[in-house]
Amino acid sequence: MNDPGPANATERKRHALSLFAGLPRHYDRVAAVLSFGQDPRWRRTAVAAVDARPSDRVLDVATGTGLVAQALVRRYGCTVVGLDQSEPMLRRARSRLAQEPALQERVSLVVGEAEHLPFADREFDHLTFTYLLRYVEDPAATLRELSRVVRPGGRIASLEFAVPSSPPWRALWSLYTRVGLPALGRLVSREWADTGSFLARNIPAFYATHPLEQQLQFWSEAGLSSIHVRRMSLGGGVVIWGTKDGDLGESP
Repeated sequence: MNDPGPANATERKRHALSLFAGLPRHYDRVAAVLSFGQDPRWRRTAVAAVDARPSDRVLDVATGTGLVAQALVRRYGCTVVGLDQSEPMLRRARSRLAQEPALQERVSLVVGEAEHLPFADREFDHLTFTYLLRYVEDPAATLRELSRVVRPGGRIASLEFAVPSSPPWRALWSLYTRVGLPALGRLVSREWADTGSFLARNIPAFYATHPLEQQLQFWSEAGLSSIHVRRMSLGGGVVIWGTKDGDLGESP
């Protein structure tokens, strides 16, 4: 998908598709660098929160290059469907999977949008998503759509960048995102420089509009309970997970 997306896509979605089109080749390595090496640890925490069984089927939304999907299979031996709106990212994921036939047998990859999942209600035992809600127009509606395809009792786990709550760490974080991210990106390529500059604006803007407390309310409104929050790396990342109660609107 090298074009900027369908004609009816929102400006936010077209920008996201354009932004990630040129990133897949270096995505995993640079994502780790931009997070000061913390991204792999954050992913492990999100995967551990799922607590799947070998017989389970898990949907990994915004799968990107497939790192979470692969980690799920390696940890639990489950089956995973990885969904992403970026075909270039999925091509990179397919290339990696082709190197490990055992993983390839348990991971399938599909192009799709988190806002309109091409799956039936309660089709999956669990669901994961990473770095997603900053790229959708309506985070609350998207969470409801994600919850729709998970069976009652299933887990949903997410990973996202965050803004530290401690003033000293927040000041350092702001300096890093405004200066460090773009500078590190320029060391790799023009595309990564653009990405660094975008993240420096996008992350704080998202939390200014949707603070963490409001996001947790979205989770609850999507039919999730036993919601846990784990701030990572002095507040630079956050893993959230919860358990699906039942269908929205279901009578008690």
